[in-house]
Amino acid sequence: MGLFKNKDERRIEREMKIRSGLRSIEKSIREQEKFSEDFIKNADNNQYLFIRGALKKTATVKKMLERQLLAMKNALLIQKQAQASQQFAESMTLMAREIGRVFGELDLTQTQSQWERAVAQASSMEERMELFLDSMEQSAIAGQGQSSGSELVSDDEIDRMIAADVLAGEKAELGKLDQLESEIAKELGADKQKD
Repeated sequence: MGLFKNKDERRIEREMKIRSGLRSIEKSIREQEKFSEDFIKNADNNQYLFIRGALKKTATVKKMLERQLLAMKNALLIQKQAQASQQFAESMTLMAREIGRVFGELDLTQTQSQWERAVAQASSMEERMELFLDSMEQSAIAGQGQSSGSELVSDDEIDRMIAADVLAGEKAELGKLDQLESEIAKELGADKQKD
């Protein structure tokens, strides 16, 4: 039951959801690579424009997914840094209390000063976070305004992908032919020795 989970259980659950999101994006990137390979493998002259368009779309989606993955990893890093800062602040608070107790009477003026400084820092952190979020939203809106992401993957890049795959296929075929020729030569050599 979600109502009775303690703080650590909720934190672990959030971390599991984040990891699941990362794995999902990584899986989608691999799927886009597989789609590209399949499109290139099945390309022929009759379907060249269709295959080229499909390759362009999959390459664009892959680049977008890679950017999303990077953004999530960056956000995860920021979260870890914030947790470390929180632990540091909590430890410092405990130490400050212990020091205050060791030296007897606590100086309320100093405590108030520290409290006001902490509130100002928290306020500054909130403002920075709002600026960061605004920046991310503006970037996302600007990214949506692009014409279907076609600037990310040019026609030349798609042509190079196709040419590289065709060249690799031709090299593989030449290797098979060389192997077949050497087998034929061996067979012919074996037949001459029998005669």
